[in-house]
Amino acid sequence: MTSNLKTLLSAALAIGGLGLGLLFAARPCGAQVMPPQSDTPLAVADKFIQMASSNSGPIDNYSFSDAQPQSPSPAQSKSSNDDSNWHVDASPYLWFPGVHGTVGAAGKEVSVHASPGDLLSNFKFGLMGAVEFRYKRLVVPVDMMWVRLEDDHPIPLEAVTSAKLKADEFFLAPKIGYRLVDEEKLRITALTGFRYWHLSESLKFNPVALSFSNSQNWVDPLVGGRVELVPAPKVVVTVFGDVGGWGTGSQLEYQFAGLLGYRIKSTWTLQAGYRYLGVDYRSGGFLFNVITSGAVMGVTINLK
Repeated sequence: MTSNLKTLLSAALAIGGLGLGLLFAARPCGAQVMPPQSDTPLAVADKFIQMASSNSGPIDNYSFSDAQPQSPSPAQSKSSNDDSNWHVDASPYLWFPGVHGTVGAAGKEVSVHASPGDLLSNFKFGLMGAVEFRYKRLVVPVDMMWVRLEDDHPIPLEAVTSAKLKADEFFLAPKIGYRLVDEEKLRITALTGFRYWHLSESLKFNPVALSFSNSQNWVDPLVGGRVELVPAPKVVVTVFGDVGGWGTGSQLEYQFAGLLGYRIKSTWTLQAGYRYLGVDYRSGGFLFNVITSGAVMGVTINLK
């Protein structure tokens, strides 16, 4: 019985193989693009023959489900939205801007124009960086910058030989946002928050013990957004901006920036681009209507 069954199955396989060969000969392109399968009809029939010729048990013990490719389980096809962990990115950066605009106090105004070289020559200390916390589609970025500038000027007076000017600029911008689009190659995030500003100036005359100082503090509400495009596995293009103030703190403030990033490691991305920040603040005779813009470069490090 086993020998007859094996003979019949062999004949059937030969006829089926001849038909498949004629079919593939008529459609050579289709045969080239078909993916290899682990259990083809020929392999299934051959397994029947092996089982029929062995003493391991009846043929009906074989299950056709063993020959079907298994689809990935939901756990294996987990999407990024199912990630229940917090992620943290740190982005120290350097901004090399120029400044132009108008500043004034006590009814006096003066135009300001300083190149990046001018600011660097008077640069004494600074900290710049951003950190971002993410949970699923929730995004919490925080941006901070603190810069101190100092300059000494000789004064041809009998009682005064020089004047030293010191200026500090600090802002802190925490925001909260939601990713409207969260795809592998495109992410669009809506953001809102505020920017806290602190400006201080001091003027000291030497050798006379005479000095003047002043400071301003205000907070501007902000709305904005960010678009991240990934055209290649190691390349990311980021465009972001915000606008705010509306008389709450400043009359108006706004910024936009574009960055090109290159991933040198799985957790390290180098970035370079351009940033533009304008603010118009007026209060109690003090005027600060200044645009700060220039090249920016840094690195984003995935900490978690």
